Amino acid sequence: MALIKSISGIRGTIGGKPGENLTPVDIVKFSAAFGTIISSGKKKRKIVIGRDGRISGSMVQNLVVNTLIGLGIDVIDLGLSTTPTVEVAVKMENADGGIILTASHNPKEWNALKLLNSEGEFISAETGAEVLELAENENFSFVPVDKLGKITFDDSYLQKHIDAVLAYPLVDAKAIAKQNYKVVVDAVNSTGATFVPALLEALGVKNVIVLNEEVNGHFAHNPEPLPEHLTQLSNEVVKQKADFGIAVDPDVDRLCFVNEDGSMFGEEYTLVAIADYVLSKKVGDTVSNMSSTKALKEITLKHGGSYFPSAVGEVNVVKKMKEVGAVIGGEGNGGIIVPDFHYGRDALIGIGLFLSHLAGHSNGMKSFRNRYPDYFISKNKIELNNGIDVKAIFEKIKDKYKKSPINTEDGLKIEIDNDWVHLRTSNTEPIIRIYAESDFETKANNIAMQLMRDIKEFS
Repeated sequence: MALIKSISGIRGTIGGKPGENLTPVDIVKFSAAFGTIISSGKKKRKIVIGRDGRISGSMVQNLVVNTLIGLGIDVIDLGLSTTPTVEVAVKMENADGGIILTASHNPKEWNALKLLNSEGEFISAETGAEVLELAENENFSFVPVDKLGKITFDDSYLQKHIDAVLAYPLVDAKAIAKQNYKVVVDAVNSTGATFVPALLEALGVKNVIVLNEEVNGHFAHNPEPLPEHLTQLSNEVVKQKADFGIAVDPDVDRLCFVNEDGSMFGEEYTLVAIADYVLSKKVGDTVSNMSSTKALKEITLKHGGSYFPSAVGEVNVVKKMKEVGAVIGGEGNGGIIVPDFHYGRDALIGIGLFLSHLAGHSNGMKSFRNRYPDYFISKNKIELNNGIDVKAIFEKIKDKYKKSPINTEDGLKIEIDNDWVHLRTSNTEPIIRIYAESDFETKANNIAMQLMRDIKEFS
């Protein structure tokens, strides 16, 4: 069905022909290319790997591990883990890099290799290009039998990650425990079923109900934590008379909340609320990508800081955060990046900070949400047929809206009065994403629908 090579990693559907899908041949080639580049010139070489709960996870894991061993690289295997946990482990292990085996929010037939450098951060576009070229040319060499790498299984990083969250200065476990929260968690049949309840217990939340808790990769619903996929969670929060609900994606780097009445807190506002809390404790600047709500900018200015937009993609957000020295940042899809914790989207530190903030508000989650602006983002996508010329389509749209302010740094972002619409191709799927924000849902939807009609007209 698809094989996508981008700064977000090597991602594809399992099965089919090599070069067209994520087959065992492709997995070995890309693992060998990455292992060769990331450990080049180093005498002792080590890479950390971990995986989410996908059906294909064990197969992909075995291929990656044995390829790296064949290159003479030692492997620290975390087994079932999360993306942020692997990122944390790379730094703690002083490893040369890491590989996370997850297709994030994609459906069960997908898997991917997300590639990390020695800082536990996603590799640069330049390193990614080297990996792709090396894999294409198959210009790598394996070691003789007496120089094979070794594998070490390490299941200690669940606790190490939780301990790091508890030790973070702005996480107030005592204040959280005092609230005696009742929480429903939708773990979507992946590793959030293990990591999120363990963190909540460590934070003093004793009453936790877990939905879709069997880690088998048979996702009970579309695994992207969007409102239309979280009806079960919303209903269960109301049924259980819980204080709120928590949803994460399969690799636990995205985070969103449900209010006590079953309504959505809004994935865009996970970052807004956490930024409000962090900025109330320290002065500084913020970053989010261009497809994220303008509410973050308003909160940042209120606290005396400056807001900076970045291109979409975690690696781009991190780059901008480093450039401006931001104290908090992330993406409007519920991705929280706390730079003095680690430079990666992390739902676990996000939970710790969000609940620390919520604990200071006594009137419930819905009331807490009402502290923030109520903008609406209409999120849509159009699937691309093979061979479609997206660049030509964008040029025609750019010409149509030439009287409006347009930013072309990342696709097309068009300002329409006080509203905006952002069109861009996805790094992870063969689609065009169309996001529009306004103060009214109907206005945002109408803007997005108009641009979708434009795309179809110019296709």
